[in-house]
Amino acid sequence: MGQALIRAAQWTSAKGGSGGKLEFTKLNEELLNSIIQFVDGFSAKYPEETKLVFKKPLTWQTTVSPDAINLPGLEDRGGDKISEAKADKDVPLFSLKRDGSDFECSCMTMEYCEQVLRASGDKKMIELRACLEANRDPVANMLGERFATVEGDDNSIFRFIEEITKEIEQLAKQHAENEGNTEKQEEIEEKKLILKMRLILLRVDQQLLNQSIAQITKDVRLTPVMVDGEVSILQELSGDDERKHVLELIDFWGDGYVFKNGCRAPPQRQLHGDIAYIEVRPFDGNMLYITANTSGYYVNKGPDNRGDMNYEREGDAYRELVTLLKDKSAHFAEMIDKQEFHLKVQEKDDYMDARKVEEDEEDKESTAGYRPERTKQKTEEDSKDKGQKQKTQKKKRLEPSLKWKALGMEEYQEPDTRVEQKKLKKKKASPRMKSKTPIDAEDTFSESSTESEEEEEAVERRSETNADLPSEYWQIQKLVKYLKGGNQTATIIALCSMRDFNLAQETCQLAIRDVGGLEVLINLLDTEEVKCKIGSLKILKEISRNTQIRRAIADLGGLQTMVKILRDPDKDLKCLAAETIANVAKFRRARRTVRQHGGIRKLVGLLDCPIVSATNPEADKDAEVARSGALALWSCSKSKKNKEAMRKAGAIPLLAKLLKSPNENMLIPVVGTLQECASEPSYRLAIRTEGMIEDLVKNLKSQTDELQMHCASAIFKCAEEKETRDLVRQYGGLDPLVSLLQKTDNKELLEAATGAIWKCAISPENVTRFQELRAIEQLVGLLNDQPEEVLVNVVGGLGELAKDPPNRLLIRKAGGIPPLVNLLTGTNQALLVNVTRAVGQCAEEQDNMAIIDKLDGVRLLWSLLKNQNPDVQASAAWAICPCIENAKDAGEMVRSFVGGLELIVSLLKSEHREVLASVCAAIANIAKDEENLAVITDHGVVPMLARLTNTYAWKGSKFQSKVDDKLRRHLAEAIARCCNWGNNRTAFGREGAVAPLVKYLRSQDENVHRSTARALYQLSKNPENCITMHEAGVVQPLMKMVGSQDEDLQEASAGCIGNIRRLALANEKARYS
Repeated sequence: MGQALIRAAQWTSAKGGSGGKLEFTKLNEELLNSIIQFVDGFSAKYPEETKLVFKKPLTWQTTVSPDAINLPGLEDRGGDKISEAKADKDVPLFSLKRDGSDFECSCMTMEYCEQVLRASGDKKMIELRACLEANRDPVANMLGERFATVEGDDNSIFRFIEEITKEIEQLAKQHAENEGNTEKQEEIEEKKLILKMRLILLRVDQQLLNQSIAQITKDVRLTPVMVDGEVSILQELSGDDERKHVLELIDFWGDGYVFKNGCRAPPQRQLHGDIAYIEVRPFDGNMLYITANTSGYYVNKGPDNRGDMNYEREGDAYRELVTLLKDKSAHFAEMIDKQEFHLKVQEKDDYMDARKVEEDEEDKESTAGYRPERTKQKTEEDSKDKGQKQKTQKKKRLEPSLKWKALGMEEYQEPDTRVEQKKLKKKKASPRMKSKTPIDAEDTFSESSTESEEEEEAVERRSETNADLPSEYWQIQKLVKYLKGGNQTATIIALCSMRDFNLAQETCQLAIRDVGGLEVLINLLDTEEVKCKIGSLKILKEISRNTQIRRAIADLGGLQTMVKILRDPDKDLKCLAAETIANVAKFRRARRTVRQHGGIRKLVGLLDCPIVSATNPEADKDAEVARSGALALWSCSKSKKNKEAMRKAGAIPLLAKLLKSPNENMLIPVVGTLQECASEPSYRLAIRTEGMIEDLVKNLKSQTDELQMHCASAIFKCAEEKETRDLVRQYGGLDPLVSLLQKTDNKELLEAATGAIWKCAISPENVTRFQELRAIEQLVGLLNDQPEEVLVNVVGGLGELAKDPPNRLLIRKAGGIPPLVNLLTGTNQALLVNVTRAVGQCAEEQDNMAIIDKLDGVRLLWSLLKNQNPDVQASAAWAICPCIENAKDAGEMVRSFVGGLELIVSLLKSEHREVLASVCAAIANIAKDEENLAVITDHGVVPMLARLTNTYAWKGSKFQSKVDDKLRRHLAEAIARCCNWGNNRTAFGREGAVAPLVKYLRSQDENVHRSTARALYQLSKNPENCITMHEAGVVQPLMKMVGSQDEDLQEASAGCIGNIRRLALANEKARYS
């Protein structure tokens, strides 16, 4: 297992002196599951090897309590379990001892390892993960250091075999001389057992590597062309001017020789995947030597004194060169996208160039350190410079930069309609001008869609005259002046006085901004005086709740400074900085800035605090630091890239640890972060495997509505997987979810609770419990007077519950049918999808169908076929099927819809497979009525269905997806029904539908076999179709299906074969007569 853990498993980087952790990825989950299967049945397969005593024990922090281990030969010593059997030096073969608040497990044989894994129950993966993280090379512990995992060739097995062979030969000589040595014989037998165990582990290792290689080979590999392209682009952006260029130098290292394959690395290094070596000199650091390998870019140790390259890798590998350089150089991260912007717009008109020049000058000033005595002078000098530019550029109209707009320091100008229109046009064409922080196209669309963004510029409400401003406005402005020009004592006094005002009031916030106080407060963060920093951060934390203020803080570079403060040893400073970041990072650019300056890793580091039940000042302060870090990560987690950065930084196990805290103030941001991240599959997997579902369910019973809401929302997102739904039921989570439906005043809580109930109801086992809790009656009661967000989840839950026949009766008795039909007239697309599904499920009951028909529900469903959303079209068509099946006079009802049949036939032209499958199912039901069949035949249903058989015929050895199988099933059923009118059988043969249908019999789905056999039976009533089927090889698969357990399939297959045989007999009779 050693090579698989080193080469295939994915680990986080080491932090704080401890080793890395196994990442929560699909690849790791598959590896762990395979190891669990191997260990679980080890004693049955290898009874001798299971008793082999390890050289060193496998020791780890376990979740298994001593009470769960009940094995013969174990002693109970004060709550600890210790085996009576001992290894050398009186070391027990097994021990389970308390270590603080946790337990430490130590195993010396595979037998005990297997028993511990079984005792962990549904937490097997957590247990195995903890064991492997604590024992990175388990083979070395089990069999000795001679079998430790090494890079390169491993000859340990061959040397061990030679050693055993020599000892056997020596023992044989001793026997020949009548000098038997019993101890030597036992030693040899033990070594043979070790050899067997090593070979077993080696075989498992190879299986794990083979299992992971398929996934690994799917990754995109670097090519010489890609490397040359990235380097050439960065060379264009490099130069000597630090203010304009991103790098001082970037070039390929070496003699410049390029091989035919495009590589610049020596041939012996190309065997290791090396493509080229790059030397980079950033403005803010030493020369970097980078290896471009097929697996990515990484920093090497550079050339030695003799000029030979030391290829040894240092640090992580990166998929892009730009990403590596951003991580190594803060100047590069600041300048790279600014330079790209410059290159992209430099050919635009003079207006754009002039504005860019002005913004460049202002950006340089915003990053300067705070000098209170120079602030006013700088502002005046900038105003003069701006005036001079306007005089020299008479035809150019300069607009103040957004940063100065945010500070309220632009000068008044007469409005010019033409120029204003031009500004608006430019703003729309180049939204990237708004950002000082580097940006890329992928970042722009990497945010979560679960929460509305505060991206829009707030409309600034300005008074017409200064007379309307309150006295606090002027008092705060005076205090800001003291901040600018005072000494340290005066600064602290001014900060304290400023905090006495109501900083939550917008007037006070804008007063600080308008006079340039934000720049002063941010510059104070760069001082060495802790009290000034704390005072400044306390004010910034309060006023950053304002949208305009937080954007101004980001424009002035305040986030970068706060990220640096996160490394400060003062815990109060770290708390305030993290809380301020939490307020500012409410919009996309701010979140990106935090990530690009290493803020995510620092914030994750704040989460690492012990959970102590006893209260003491130091522990409380550590908990407050962790809470502040969780708050900031909560705000940052709305970005998809930030979620990935948090996962790589090891946030998941730390969040799982904090989730066990009894402090609700801690739990709210922790659960909020988890529910935000649960939109990603890797986080959902981690939440399940780390045992967090149990804690989420426990916190559902809290008395705090906000905590309940976030827990329910996390369950809502995680319950997409069946395993999670089962865990929620096992831990008793369904009961509190239903009880939350009583809190109808809290709409956000209601939305989260109904969403969790909807997803949990997908599992039939959960539906039974919901019936016992009378959840249906409560959900039906929420169908009226609720916002659409709640209705989507309520109706989705009713649709899942209605899949169980008894629940359809309960929905009708609770009066749920009329409000469901009324919702069919809405416009919310997600709501329409769920409503049509719920109505379709209810229509499976004839009494329900009567009510739906009376309320004109079928007509409303039919009208939704005109909706432009394919999901709505498909769900409406599926709902129409049970309506037609259970209506009293279905044929007449369908004909009463003017243009209805033409509409549903026209949907066969759709490009969406789910729409096609649902429409084919509906046509199969419509065709049961002869008159309707005649009408849809006139509308051209036969050639359209025949075209679909060719489009979705068998391709290769496998079907493309389950959706294709569903489409083939209903398509064949529709063809079978449509054969019952006129010359449709002949028409299907003429349109080429027969041969593709024969290929459908290769499917693994018996439903496809049944409907295809019916269609072939109907088509075989035409002699020409029989010939086509026979040539396509239909007889052999049909012969197998005659022996099926399905009577309908038997009958249709036999009928088709019978028709083919009758045609053959008739031909023979005609030939000989």
